[in-house]
Amino acid sequence: MKRSKRERQQLLVETIKENPFITDEDLAEDFSVSVQTIRLDRLELSIPELRERIKSVAEKTFEDEVRALPIEEVIGEIIDIELDSSAISIFDVKAEHVFVRNQIARGHHLFAQANSLAVAVINDELALTAKAAIQFTRPVKVKERVIAKARVTNIDPENARTLVEVNSYVNSELVFQGEFEMYRSKK
Repeated sequence: MKRSKRERQQLLVETIKENPFITDEDLAEDFSVSVQTIRLDRLELSIPELRERIKSVAEKTFEDEVRALPIEEVIGEIIDIELDSSAISIFDVKAEHVFVRNQIARGHHLFAQANSLAVAVINDELALTAKAAIQFTRPVKVKERVIAKARVTNIDPENARTLVEVNSYVNSELVFQGEFEMYRSKK
């Protein structure tokens, strides 16, 4: 269905308000227009690009919740967090994150996303990685989006330790898994 520019832009504002994490490509497909048309509409309406929208939502939502490190030190963008329970972050793999010769992401970026999410989920001023057991299950390529999901599996206040399991996915395919033993201050 062909919409007028005004109708499309109004619907664009409503759609992004409902889902600030929607991509320009998905919007273009939904509205049956080119990605360039969506970008021009966003520019005209002063709607920031996806990365800025994610960052803005994350900072507003989680800056008061994350205690163990400043939100800007988390690798990837936190999109959901419940302290001492679970957290989710998004990391878009770009050219600067990959080996030039094969376009595969350097492992330390995936580890950093998972490790910083394991730190962020701890409800304490102090959270340090004491031990980590990790496994990369498939290479991640440039332009892929990695969704890391952290889940606290055990809190041992007597020994000041918390176990955090982190699984990272591209689409629904597991690409990284880790178990992090986190040190936290004794309470």
